[in-house]
Amino acid sequence: MTELAAQASALLELHKPGDPVILPTVWDAWSANLAVAAGFAALTVGSHPVSDSIGKPDNEGMTFAELTTRVAQITAAVDVPVSVDIESGYGEDPERLIEGLLDVGAVGLNIEDTVHREGGRLREPQEHADLVAALRAASDATGVHVVVNARTDVLLRQDGDESDRIDRAIVRLKLCAEAGADVLYPVGLHDDATQKHLAEGLPLPINAVAHPTRHDKASLAACGVARVSFGPFWQAVLAERATEVLEPWK
Repeated sequence: MTELAAQASALLELHKPGDPVILPTVWDAWSANLAVAAGFAALTVGSHPVSDSIGKPDNEGMTFAELTTRVAQITAAVDVPVSVDIESGYGEDPERLIEGLLDVGAVGLNIEDTVHREGGRLREPQEHADLVAALRAASDATGVHVVVNARTDVLLRQDGDESDRIDRAIVRLKLCAEAGADVLYPVGLHDDATQKHLAEGLPLPINAVAHPTRHDKASLAACGVARVSFGPFWQAVLAERATEVLEPWK
């Protein structure tokens, strides 16, 4: 556990508001090696691209075991901290989630508040915070400070009235911060004003999702972002390029 504890600490230290760590969202050993060879110091594993890579739908169309099988292949291939998108938890209890991630060498996680296995309902704010607290307790029990990235889908889903949507997202994420989260993830492709509002309104480093060819690090840094990931977009860009390459051969 000593090496995992060191990797978890290194991952957390990379989160600097205004100087964000870029975590390319990978899905297999090949994409992980590509990102590390390009010079990135840590990675995140995305549920959407992993699901695509094994022929399963996103939104928990794969199992936690299928996800960790792929994560084990990634951590065996690269020697950098790896965080994992575990969606809403795959119906597993917090102890099993933490144990399963550490067993395959991951030291961070994203946990979202859309419960895919229950018709896509949105967890109540305190309900989601309680899950974050349980994950933190399970992590603490291992001696490894797994980096918990608490995500809310309120903005992505455009949930409820637009007039107070950002404030409701902030309230949710503040509860997660109090529960032991390390990073807060108001997921969505936001304009600069919204990103700044979120960064200023939240008490912990925030994660932003970005498109690798349509956004840039400097703009997100200026908004106070501390972490950037690509969701499914890097895989999509490579797929577009592959289509271009293959087209003349049809």
